[in-house]
Amino acid sequence: MTDLATTLAPERTAPVPVRPRERSTVGRRILVGVLAVLLLAALWELVKVVVPDGGGHLGEASVLPRTDDLAMPHVWDIVDRVLQPETSATGSPTVLSAMLSACWFTLRVALAGWLVGSIGGLLLAALMQRWQLAESALVPWVVLSQTVPLIALAPLVVGWGGRIHVGTFEWQRWMSVALIASYLAFFPVTIGALRGFQSPPAAQVELFRAQAASWNRTMLSLRLPASVPYLLPALRLGAATAVVGAIVAEVSTGTKGGIGRLIISYAQSASGDPAKPWAAIAAAALLGLVAAGLVSLLGLGLGRYRYAEVR
Repeated sequence: MTDLATTLAPERTAPVPVRPRERSTVGRRILVGVLAVLLLAALWELVKVVVPDGGGHLGEASVLPRTDDLAMPHVWDIVDRVLQPETSATGSPTVLSAMLSACWFTLRVALAGWLVGSIGGLLLAALMQRWQLAESALVPWVVLSQTVPLIALAPLVVGWGGRIHVGTFEWQRWMSVALIASYLAFFPVTIGALRGFQSPPAAQVELFRAQAASWNRTMLSLRLPASVPYLLPALRLGAATAVVGAIVAEVSTGTKGGIGRLIISYAQSASGDPAKPWAAIAAAALLGLVAAGLVSLLGLGLGRYRYAEVR
């Protein structure tokens, strides 16, 4: 059966030198990410120059935001605030130190949720590929699940989790955050994996059937390798949405230690220190890029299958 898989797609399994290309691709993506951040900073300053401090108004309606230094501090003021102490108390850590600690907490929780959501999404996609009836029945519910607002779901998850006690095991608040993150992450993985599992040409599928290949063998030797160009972008998107879910869940559930609660904490002093909450918001945005970048590393060893990656 191994020979059969090789015969079907020799160009995908041939030992071609793809590592330098993969390194250049990763470097290019990092460069694009850095340029995107710089472009966003330039646009921020452009808005401050073009839009009046009081914002734009159409009659009595406000159509453009305020751009004064209290509402939109300069980028260099935000960067300068990051390097200063968090409070005026003696021995107070810098804002940068507090944000790094909070981002590390949120990243770990989000990656845990991403892992659970990805496994669940892959299993669900395999189930729907195996039985057409399952696909027809489950796809509408998978799509519908993403219309439920997280701010309404989070308290329910915390309440249900608080009732779980198995022996010495006790449900922790961060587990609820990870579960909510997995709820967002599973959707793109499910849809991307399903598209990938269904992507092999009919002739290749029929050839496996003619050789009496089992469904498991067909999945491992044909459908799973063919799904890589679809699956990797879905996993990256799932990682970014997991970070969003974790941040929203931290705010909704009151979980301490993460960047979501840090944003709320800093926002309470926004009137007197406007740069500090914006620094935390920028850190949360960068955290999503970091999570997607970490997941992109999975593709370094799968270059032979990334012949036509779907973006």
